[in-house]
Amino acid sequence: MSNLELKIPPVILVVIFLAIMWLVSFYLKITLLSQSLTFITALIIFLIGLVIALSGVFSFKQSDTTVNPTTPQETSSLVTSGVYKFTRNPMYVGFLFFLISWAVYLSSLASFITPVFFVLYINKFQIRPEEKMLSSIFGNEFYQYTKKVRRWL
Repeated sequence: MSNLELKIPPVILVVIFLAIMWLVSFYLKITLLSQSLTFITALIIFLIGLVIALSGVFSFKQSDTTVNPTTPQETSSLVTSGVYKFTRNPMYVGFLFFLISWAVYLSSLASFITPVFFVLYINKFQIRPEEKMLSSIFGNEFYQYTKKVRRWL
């Protein structure tokens, strides 16, 4: 399974998981809120995720380091400021919020399970390989950072 490490861009994974959630929603439709409240709730969750994800991108751009998640070896600096004081992976946290907002919008109990698989996949095939690379590049500085800031939230 290590051949999946850093191979599929996380944005593509989000699209795949969104499609899976949409398909699964046909089998178990449970209305959580009224249709208008469902839309508003989903929109708020999505917007929170968007702010978190874009904050991560902007922090990387300000530090002039790569945002390409498939090439962590091209990282030129360890970003620990801004949103990175609260989470080591704000872009993935944002993507998780996107998936949760979609589950709310679909009002499907089964759709709420799918984000769990996204987290498991991203942890194993994206975050751990990235962290291994960052550890080899930044050594103790990265280690100390991981002791202060959580991987997700």
